[in-house]
Amino acid sequence: MSSAHTPSFSHAPDGRGGARAASVPDQAGAQDSPVARSSDAPATSDAPAAPAAPAAPSVIPLTEPADGVGPVIDTPEAFAEVVAAFAAASGPVAADAERASGYRYGQRTYLVQVRREGAGTALIDPIGVPDLSPLREAVGDAEWILHAASQDLPGFAEQNLHPARIFDTELAARLLGMERVGLAAVIAEVLGLGLAKEHSAADWSTRPLPVDWLRYAALDVEVLIPLRKILGERLDEQGKAEWAAQEFEAVRTAPPPPPREEPWRRTSGVHALRNPRSLAVVRSLWEARDENARRRDIAPGRVLPDRAIVAAAQAMPRSVPELVRLPAFSGRNTARRAASWQQAIDKALALPQDALPSSRGPRSDAPPPPRAWAERDPEAARRLDAARAVVQRLSDEHDVPLENLLQPDALRRVCWTPPTPLDTEHVAQFLRGRGAREWQVGLVAEPLAAALADPGSVPRPAPATGTGAATRADDGGDQGGPSAD
Repeated sequence: MSSAHTPSFSHAPDGRGGARAASVPDQAGAQDSPVARSSDAPATSDAPAAPAAPAAPSVIPLTEPADGVGPVIDTPEAFAEVVAAFAAASGPVAADAERASGYRYGQRTYLVQVRREGAGTALIDPIGVPDLSPLREAVGDAEWILHAASQDLPGFAEQNLHPARIFDTELAARLLGMERVGLAAVIAEVLGLGLAKEHSAADWSTRPLPVDWLRYAALDVEVLIPLRKILGERLDEQGKAEWAAQEFEAVRTAPPPPPREEPWRRTSGVHALRNPRSLAVVRSLWEARDENARRRDIAPGRVLPDRAIVAAAQAMPRSVPELVRLPAFSGRNTARRAASWQQAIDKALALPQDALPSSRGPRSDAPPPPRAWAERDPEAARRLDAARAVVQRLSDEHDVPLENLLQPDALRRVCWTPPTPLDTEHVAQFLRGRGAREWQVGLVAEPLAAALADPGSVPRPAPATGTGAATRADDGGDQGGPSAD
């Protein structure tokens, strides 16, 4: 575990590293800090000059944690020392986690980083220390600071780590209207510091972990405490602190999502298939791939890319030689298991007609895609158009992204099947039933109820010009990628 003192960050003014930077600014804005201040402007001539664009804030690269990189905590004895140090320290706990997405099956956590003033930074290997509950008990009801907490909390729960309170710096940045909310972007804008992210997509199941990766991991949590201070002050200034508190608690207490029905339909490219027999091939290959990936603990896309599954579903080969003639199956690693893939294809080809999957997908209580509303229910389409205009106006007025002001699914549902009677009280009740927080209900329910009751009364924004209106798509993610079979 790294030693603890007031953070001061190393930077590389000439790209070489090794020099100590000024401490992280602790005021409400980074613009007054030496860290965030731009370099001196060049001397000007007497000739008139064109108005200059505003100078971009200077960003100082971080290259070394203030406390250095301590050893990885991978034994019960070393973890007990961490627990004791964090119990004796004070203040919030900065935390982060690293996974091996794209390399291993599932979203298991392979490194947990924690920091607390007075205790320093600890890099914990949850493979060697699978039960982190003593750490939670040691810090009591202290606040935990995370960035995009919804990504890390499920993994923490697997290690029996359940924070009592959280502050999510990504959600805070969204509520503050920041355009870019990735950690590196927020750190650069708020603290004027450059946080490298080249190891974010690394295989964190690697053992031993390279020192460069550990340095990156330590820096991630080192910046969270000063970042939280400034973002918290800005939330207070904008009157959004209570909004943020409700959002943080909703994320902290969110239950695990239910298992996805027919997850094979998320295969990238499956939307282009309409033949039920082809869909059966996708399903069978997806299930065979998933079983293989789970057994070998390899990301499914590295066992068999999505593009190979779709290619087989389109061609429907009847033999191994036919299968390996497909470009997607011609690689050495994929061809080595061609017989097992062909077995999965043969299984789908042999299914009776009534066992084939529907081309429409599983039944759902969700409304149809909005593009179909005008034909299926013109009045609902008018309600949706009016409701979107209302929510957009509120989003602009409060500088909060649309999706954080009201979940798109909740908006579509209340427009497709509005409550009866259609008034503020019943719209508010409807939104609460779809998970809306009280601050959202307070902002949205009354104007939304009025728009749903009288869509024609809602002023519409002027149509976009130039490149045209943006389009939305709900396409599944690709599990493809380079084969590591």
